[in-house]
Amino acid sequence: MNPIQNNASEPRRLLLWYGLATLLAVFTYFYGLDSDHIPKNGDEYPYSHITRLTAASGHLLPLQSELDGMRNTKPPLLFWQGIASTGWGRNWTLWDLRYPSVIYTLLTALMVFLVGWKLSRQLATGFLALLTFLAFFSTYRYGRPFLTDPPEVFWLFAPFFALLYWQPAASGLRFLAPVLLGLGIGIGLLYKSFALLLPVMLCLSWWFLQQRGYRLATFLVKDAWKLAVMAFISLAVFSLWFVLDPNPQAVFKEFVLGENVGKFDPHGGSYLAKLLWGGSSVWLMVASYPLNAGLLAFPVVMTFFVAWKRRGQTADAEKLLWMWVVTLVVVFSLPSQRDERYLLPGMPALAILCALNWHQISRKAFVASLAAAGALVVFAACLSIQLQRGMTGVQIYPATYWALLIATATIIALAFLPRYTRSGVNVASLMVLLCFAAFMRPLDGALGNFSAEAQRYAAGKDVWVPINFRAKEEGYRFTLPGANARPYRYDPRPTATELGRQYPLFIIRLPMKDPDPTGSRILGQRLDVEGRQSSSQIKEMLRGKVFENLFIKELLIETSGPGTNAASNVAAEARR
Repeated sequence: MNPIQNNASEPRRLLLWYGLATLLAVFTYFYGLDSDHIPKNGDEYPYSHITRLTAASGHLLPLQSELDGMRNTKPPLLFWQGIASTGWGRNWTLWDLRYPSVIYTLLTALMVFLVGWKLSRQLATGFLALLTFLAFFSTYRYGRPFLTDPPEVFWLFAPFFALLYWQPAASGLRFLAPVLLGLGIGIGLLYKSFALLLPVMLCLSWWFLQQRGYRLATFLVKDAWKLAVMAFISLAVFSLWFVLDPNPQAVFKEFVLGENVGKFDPHGGSYLAKLLWGGSSVWLMVASYPLNAGLLAFPVVMTFFVAWKRRGQTADAEKLLWMWVVTLVVVFSLPSQRDERYLLPGMPALAILCALNWHQISRKAFVASLAAAGALVVFAACLSIQLQRGMTGVQIYPATYWALLIATATIIALAFLPRYTRSGVNVASLMVLLCFAAFMRPLDGALGNFSAEAQRYAAGKDVWVPINFRAKEEGYRFTLPGANARPYRYDPRPTATELGRQYPLFIIRLPMKDPDPTGSRILGQRLDVEGRQSSSQIKEMLRGKVFENLFIKELLIETSGPGTNAASNVAAEARR
């Protein structure tokens, strides 16, 4: 750990820099929050679907869904949050759905700041921890959309924040503290799953044992009851779902058995084979923390090395953080379904550990992060130029966008100087995230939206939309407000004429280079991003044809279709 210094000895200019960087981070997390093109996870679509239908029912329970097997997919607290933030669906916008997620993420960042400050007794280290957490790509990707991750990360880190910030001795935890900690954990479970209780209890048990010098008898007599109280209270909070839902049997079948127990099913092959190799092996979990860190992957890897080298000098507070980081890897390596997203609750602890070891990490690790950031800025500039050339007669990017790219490149260049490297790398990473949002921003304006006339025409009508992910039609309810988006399975092969035989009013996705179809009434057009490229498209992108394969155009077309019976059958098949 860094030598303890008084706050008065910290350079005021450095604190001012970190303060301005924190304002930049807050702005970055709110900027473009209403965009359909923010980094996110596809689960946002079914979650918004369930929220919308549940709000329309006028009741908080049971949860409502038109998706087969996706009704009780998560506990109700996230959906209740969405119902509250949208005013029972009256303000149905992406901003209203998402802003609570950002608030949760910023509150987690505040806890990270306070713990970093408390443990180091340096404001600068607290700011470093906060900025590191917000500069992690996983925090940006999962900490803004309408997902369970932001509240899950907050509520699961809250008990560790309480133990680290107030630093009570194991013997100092009386009855009230376990009750309050249990309530907080229970709220986290009611957002995600009762299964999250396992890593929390294992880590806290490990910590209590360590506090007792690994004397098992003392732990059982003096501390086991505290963990039992926490577990009982948290499960009691989670059990409110079963008590309040009019059909608890469906909750047990769909959520407990399907959503949780089902994750241990290897789905063909042996459990051991899937554990040791493949795209969902235990090695994915080992690499997940650096993957989640994004541009800061290099300092994160070095943090592990530094911590291992000085393991004999690790303070008790740091040990608790490492216990939480390790426990999550171990527990979430057990199910057959493994994902780096499962380690998100450990990212606040990892950010603090990085900050505490910041000056022991080799400068080369930060330089590698800066080099990656610089490469991304150059790539964004080249892609922006290609996009501008491909859209003749339209001014896509304003002067402020190019100024942002230049400012980001300048910050990165200055951070290569040894004097500014450690204080500049987080700011550079945050500015790259802001550049990405600014790059996508034109797609949220006239360029990426159907005209007002097309939106008014589609309002109140069935519009058949292409989907390649479950419930993705929910996204079109924001693109065409008031329209009833109905899904059909996306396939690039059918032509507009073939689709017109099935659907009276539909959207078709076409490559940018394809001519507009003839013989149909085109009501509107918009530019979109092709999220899933084929292997041939990826090869073309590597050869330099990035623009043609990254972007795609969507046309809103009206034809005289056969009616809705055949289309309804296709919609049911698409939902499966």
